[in-house]
Amino acid sequence: MAQEIDYAHDHQVRLLQGARELFPALIAAMDAARSDIQFETYIFDFTGEGASVAEALMRAARRGVHTHLVVDGVGTGRLPQDWADRLRAAGVQFRVYSPLGPLGLLLPHRWRRLHRKLCVVDGRLLFCGGINVLDDYHDPNHGRLTAPRFDFAVEATGSLVDVASDAMEQLWWRMQAVRDASQRRLPEAIEALRAASAASHAAKQDAARPGMRAALLLRDNVRHRSRIEKAYRRAIGAAREEVIIANAYFLPGGKLRRALVLAARRGVRVRLLLQGRYEYFMQYHAARPVYGALLAAGVEIHEYEPSFLHAKVAVIDARGARPWATVGSSNLDPLSLLLAREANVVVEDADFAIDLRNRLDHAMRHEGRSLDPARYAGRSWRARALDRMAFMLMRLALWLTGNRY
Repeated sequence: MAQEIDYAHDHQVRLLQGARELFPALIAAMDAARSDIQFETYIFDFTGEGASVAEALMRAARRGVHTHLVVDGVGTGRLPQDWADRLRAAGVQFRVYSPLGPLGLLLPHRWRRLHRKLCVVDGRLLFCGGINVLDDYHDPNHGRLTAPRFDFAVEATGSLVDVASDAMEQLWWRMQAVRDASQRRLPEAIEALRAASAASHAAKQDAARPGMRAALLLRDNVRHRSRIEKAYRRAIGAAREEVIIANAYFLPGGKLRRALVLAARRGVRVRLLLQGRYEYFMQYHAARPVYGALLAAGVEIHEYEPSFLHAKVAVIDARGARPWATVGSSNLDPLSLLLAREANVVVEDADFAIDLRNRLDHAMRHEGRSLDPARYAGRSWRARALDRMAFMLMRLALWLTGNRY
């Protein structure tokens, strides 16, 4: 039985597409901040518009706003020294989550990454989604892009802001405790753990206001190992008319694949918008062996072509009696669903769901290429061999982590 979602009805949630919509809203909120900014991201890249976000953080810190920044040790690595010096001088407190040691990713426990993208401003406003601090037209590995990256985030108010703030505060103090312990500062480490515990039990006193029905789903490796995947399976299982999923790195496990196949077989129109451009060997090729069963069941697959697809969103029965939508950081692949810290906002609101549906429908119709089952079946032996090799390597990697998928 899938875990119930603890929805509340006091939210306002606004959909944001790409950095071109997120960054101005994020910067405006930072410039209006009065007390504190909590910020977590997988990638913080200072090229182009990414620098504008860094400048906003520094402006806030110089005004006396308490500013915490956490970046991932793989996605970002060590901050460029000049930017690290500038952030430190401005008063921004920053930490790197799970920095890579001498052996790097050769150690399986290093594959557990901070992949969520969260920002809470003054404990009242949340930004959450799949968008890194990365210019829409810049890719660290591929250089200048001719079209913007396709991705989404949300701006939200309501009680889910408290959930995000508490989770970020706990992580901050646990990282502090680990650092103090590694430096043999045991009293400081114990105090940091007490602070993390206090953050997890902090009571919020804001009165609930009527609004949209929404919740924040967090995935970690302790208490919430499968919460996001179960929410997807539950929503797909309840679908009556339509399922649309846009996902950058799509390699769902057996249960999720079966949910999609069963939905298609009972007459639900299931459409997937997936990566159409080659970005990484493993993610590109390992996904393709699962396409056959989906296509055979009647699932429609569209490959996004103008630029890199980075979205991790879904909308189900947008025009039905129970619309459901999610926007977040979690891919439907084993790295996100089994290893990484992730965060997704789920919304049950017709206007929000229709807005997201319309944007995805436009992308599929005008910017995606439909994958014909005959063309998929007729791909070259070389492509099949690469797909199979990547799929087996992914399974081997999961075995090394002790996970089954």
